[in-house]
Amino acid sequence: MGKPASEFIANHVKVLPKSGIRDFFAIASTMKDAISLGIGEPDFITPWHIREAAIFALEKGKTSYTDNLGMKSLRREISKYVEDNFGVSYNPDNEILVSVGGSEAMDVALRAIISPGDKIMHHSPCFVSYSPSIALCHGVPIEVPTSVESKFSLDINEVKKAWQPGVKAFIINFPTNPTGATISKKDLEALAKFAEEKDFLIISDEIYAELTYEGGHTSIASIKGMKDRVIFIHGFSKAFAMTGFRMGYACGPKEIIDAMMKAHQYAIMCASIISQEAALEALKSGRRDTDFMREKYRQRRDLIVGKFNEFGMDCLMPKGTFYAFPSVKKFNMTSMEAAKAILQEAKVAMVPGSAFGKCGEGFLRASFATSYDNILKAMARLEKILPKLQK
Repeated sequence: MGKPASEFIANHVKVLPKSGIRDFFAIASTMKDAISLGIGEPDFITPWHIREAAIFALEKGKTSYTDNLGMKSLRREISKYVEDNFGVSYNPDNEILVSVGGSEAMDVALRAIISPGDKIMHHSPCFVSYSPSIALCHGVPIEVPTSVESKFSLDINEVKKAWQPGVKAFIINFPTNPTGATISKKDLEALAKFAEEKDFLIISDEIYAELTYEGGHTSIASIKGMKDRVIFIHGFSKAFAMTGFRMGYACGPKEIIDAMMKAHQYAIMCASIISQEAALEALKSGRRDTDFMREKYRQRRDLIVGKFNEFGMDCLMPKGTFYAFPSVKKFNMTSMEAAKAILQEAKVAMVPGSAFGKCGEGFLRASFATSYDNILKAMARLEKILPKLQK
């Protein structure tokens, strides 16, 4: 007999943890009547005119490959949308790549720039895929801590402390999954100045930009002198409720986009033409849908954060995304223990903050991308069992 199958697995893959979100919700999915405040997916159905564009594309027989970079018409519309909404102009011919979701854009960006041993910074807590994605490219992830004291925004002094020689890029995500934190233009300018001083790239994941509730959104790519130092990543899942279409894009210097296209070309070829046709319609006519959904999320945010604070689960008011990040430190439990106890006792599923990095310990992520009534029911259940947990 030869070696067992496990012996053929690459060492750097063996040590990767599975997603803390998916592992936890595998447990939750087995529970009858559980209310999920977990997966970050809009509960809205993709607006009809966007779905209709996909149907019409099929009816017209649009079932072919597209250009590796994506349909030219879509790239033109992305260029217009980004300039109108983020204040940065990108050439649709060579500075925009259409990807299979924002996640693929992040993956090919990392594969395009990382040589083995390169260091990539990211703030913590952060989306679960950043550190594993860096490791899969044989890079070295470096956490930059954020805290409740700074409202989970970036402190430039922490960035400077975390920086090391050999850092090639810094991944930022504002508004942030899981905390809902945003960042001021002043702090972005400080980060931009430091990136220029130390000569590293910024990979800016702005997938939640349209779901900003207070203060507006500024892209670091719009800061003077930063366009050629930023890989701007965005997509359609959150703003247009198009998760299943798997549509994203990256904008950046043509040399980097060309390198990203190589990884994308050999692994993916191109994004689905049907999804691209739907995305084109979303950009042309979807703004009212986004505004409507954002207002609904705002109402749900105010409800859930108000309840958490009423219950003594200290919770900052998120300025963006559809996540709240309440503290469970008063429970004298780890975040995983608290999440499991709440799931067992109240049948309410939230994600342990530890899934998002060391700085997430002591918190839970609660998604309010579910109905107002579901949030009311979940909070009523939580209120009943909290005295038991807080003893």
